[in-house]
Amino acid sequence: MRFRILALAFTLFAAPAALVADEGMWPIDMVDKLPWAELKKMGLELRPDQIYDGNGHGLAYAVVSLGGGTGSFVSPNGLILTNHHVAFRAIQRASTPEHNYIEDGFYAATRADEIQAPGYSASVLAGVEDVTKKVLSAVTDGMSDLERHRAIERRVKELVAEAERGRDLECRIVPFYEGLQYKQFTFFVCRDVRIVYAPPASVGNYGGDVDNWMWPRHTGDFSFLRAYVAPNGAPAEYAEENIPYRSDVYLPMSMRGVKENDFTMIVGFPGKTGRHTTSFGVSHLQDYFYPTRIAMFRDWLGILQEESKRGPDVAIKAASFDQMLNNSMKNSEGMLEGFAKGRLLRKKIDTEKAFTTWLAMNPGMQTTYGDVLPGIAAVYEEQKTYREKSAIMALMAMGCQMLSAGSTLERWSEEKTKPDLERTAGYQDRDVSRIKQRLRILQMSYDPRTDRRVLRYFVDLAAKLPANQRIAAIDAVLAGATGDDAAARIDAWLDRLYAGTKLGSPEERMRLFDLPREELLAQGDAFVDFAAAFGAEKRELEDREHAVAGALQRLGSRYMEAVMAWKGGAIYPDANGTMRLTYGQVKGYRPRDAVQYRYITSLAGVVEKHTGEDPFDCPDRLLELAEAMEYGPYEDAAIKDVPVDYLNTCDITGGNSGSPVVNGRGECVGAAFDGNYESISSDYLFRKETTRSINVDSRYILFILDRMSGAKRLLEEMKIR
Repeated sequence: MRFRILALAFTLFAAPAALVADEGMWPIDMVDKLPWAELKKMGLELRPDQIYDGNGHGLAYAVVSLGGGTGSFVSPNGLILTNHHVAFRAIQRASTPEHNYIEDGFYAATRADEIQAPGYSASVLAGVEDVTKKVLSAVTDGMSDLERHRAIERRVKELVAEAERGRDLECRIVPFYEGLQYKQFTFFVCRDVRIVYAPPASVGNYGGDVDNWMWPRHTGDFSFLRAYVAPNGAPAEYAEENIPYRSDVYLPMSMRGVKENDFTMIVGFPGKTGRHTTSFGVSHLQDYFYPTRIAMFRDWLGILQEESKRGPDVAIKAASFDQMLNNSMKNSEGMLEGFAKGRLLRKKIDTEKAFTTWLAMNPGMQTTYGDVLPGIAAVYEEQKTYREKSAIMALMAMGCQMLSAGSTLERWSEEKTKPDLERTAGYQDRDVSRIKQRLRILQMSYDPRTDRRVLRYFVDLAAKLPANQRIAAIDAVLAGATGDDAAARIDAWLDRLYAGTKLGSPEERMRLFDLPREELLAQGDAFVDFAAAFGAEKRELEDREHAVAGALQRLGSRYMEAVMAWKGGAIYPDANGTMRLTYGQVKGYRPRDAVQYRYITSLAGVVEKHTGEDPFDCPDRLLELAEAMEYGPYEDAAIKDVPVDYLNTCDITGGNSGSPVVNGRGECVGAAFDGNYESISSDYLFRKETTRSINVDSRYILFILDRMSGAKRLLEEMKIR
C-alpha cells in the first residue's frame, strides 16, 4: 500500500496543471514540469532547457551556493554578484581599525588586489539524482526511531563516499517531503573565494536594523566576490598562484531593469520553510521556540553592543554576530506577529480535522494512516522533556568561542578514532579542511572579555533549568550553591577557565588538533577539559534528539504520503537548502487599509532618509550625484530617477539572499536580499496579497560601481545589456 501511494504521489507532483503561480520554491530539476504556457504569457522567453537541462547548460548553472547565501556568476572569470550582508562576514574578518572595510567599503583596482574571504566557498551545481530507493533500502521493519535515524544517516554517508570517490566534487543527499524522497546534489566547490568589491555600509547596509525587513527600502545590498581554483583547474585552498574559476555559464547584467508587472524569476538556495508543518509543530514554534529565541537573542545582543563601546577593534569583531542576532530576532518577532494575524495554528488544526474526516471516510486509508497525527503529537510531547536544555547547550557552544573551539577539538579527538563511516556527520575525513579553517578564522571574531560575558549569560540560564533538564557540567561548578554564593562560584570558575586555556591562540588550536585524544586531555587545558564534560552530556542528548528526528521522519513522510493522496494534486516540497526556482511579477502591495506601496524606490528616497547619522548616513559622493541629478543611462523612465530597490511576488526565504533576479530574457535585473515584514511568516503560510521579495535593482548596482566608486574594471568585465 505504501509504495503504491508513493508512486501515486510523484505522479501527482509531476502534473503541471496543478501548479500555482507565484507560490512555491520549485526544485530545479522539476523546471520542465512548470506551466510553461502561463509563464510565456507572463513574459518568459526562455525554454526549460535554457534554465536547466541537467547537463551543465542553462542559467541555473550560473547560480552558486555560498553556504547560507546565494550568488551568481556575472562574468566568465568567476566574478560573483551577491549581497553585502552575505559577504559581510568576509568583510568583517578582513577589517581592522586601520582598514575598516565595513565602514569604508573595498574595491580591488586590480586582480592582484583582491583579498581572501576567509571561511567562504562557492559551490557550483554539477548534477542532481533521485536516490530515494538507495537511501530507504537501509530501513527495515521493526527498527526503533533511533535505529532508523542511524541507518539512514549511515546509508547517506556510504552513498556520498561512493559518489565522491576519485572525483574533485562534493555531494549532499537531502530529504524532501519529510523524508518521502531523497535527492543527491553534486557540486564543484571553489574553496578559494576573494573579495572584489564591497560598498561602504552607508550604501550596503543603508537603513541598518531600522529598515531591516521593511518597505520602502533604500539599501544597496550588493557585493562582488571571485571564485578561484588551482592552476590546473582543480578545487584548492587559498594560494597566490590560484587562478579565477572559468564559468561556462554566466548572467549578463541588465541596463533596462524592470517595470511594473514584469515577469521575474529567482534561482537560489532557500534554507528552510515549514509549510507542511503540523499544528503540533506550529504550537511548538509559537509557544516556545520563537519567544525563547527572541528573549535570548535580545540579551546576547545587549552584551555585544555594550562591549562594542570599548573600541573599534571590539566592534569589528562583534559585528557579524551583531548582524546575525539582530536579523534573527526581528525575523522571530515577525514570525509570531504573522502567525497571529494569519491565524496559522487555527488553520492547521482545521486542516487536520478535515484530513481526519477524510481518513474516516476511507477505511483503507484510516487503517494505514490513522496513527500518524497522534504519533506526531506524542513526539512533540517527548521533545518538551529536554527542549530548554537542548537550546541552552546549543547556543552556549555557539556563542562562547572558546567553548566552541574546545568542543570541536575534543569531539574530533574522539571521532577520528572511529572508522570514517561511523563518525558523526561533520567529522569525517571529507570535513577536515573545513574544521581546520573554522579553528583558524575563529580569531577574527574573538574578544576574550565579550566571550566571557556571553558564556556567563548562558551559564546563568543553565542554573535556572528545571530538575529534569539540568546540565551536569554546570551543576558541578555550582555544587549546590544558590544566590550570591552561586554567582561567586561561577565568577571564580570563569577566572580559572580563561586563565587556564591557550585556545585563544590559533597556533595552539592547530597543534591540539593533531594530538591523539589521550594526549589532548593530558594537556590540562581548562576549556578542553570543560568541553569534554560538556560534550559527553551533549552526546547523550543527541541520542534523544536523533530519536525524535527519526520519529518525525517516519511519521512525517507517511503524513505527506497521505496528504498527497487526499489533495489529489501537486504539492511542492518545503525548502531544504537545495537549488530552487520561484517566479512572479514586479508588483507593489497594500499592507493595511488605505495604504498602498509602490513597487520601486529611488535615489531621491535615499536622500530623504539621510540624517547624517548611522544608519541613515548617506555618502557625500552619493548626495552630490543626487543633487546634480547625474543619473546617466541608469535613469528609470517611469520614476525619472535612479531606481534603488523593487518588489516582486517571488516566493523566497533565508538562504535566497544574494540570489539573482532574472528577467524573461535570462538577464540579471538585480539581487534578492530581503522580504517585507508582512512576508516573514510566509515560511509557514504564503499569502499572495502581501508576500514580497525585496531586490536591489541592477541599475543601482551599476550606478554605484560607475558613478560613486569608479569601478571601471568590473564594468568592463561584465556583459551589460
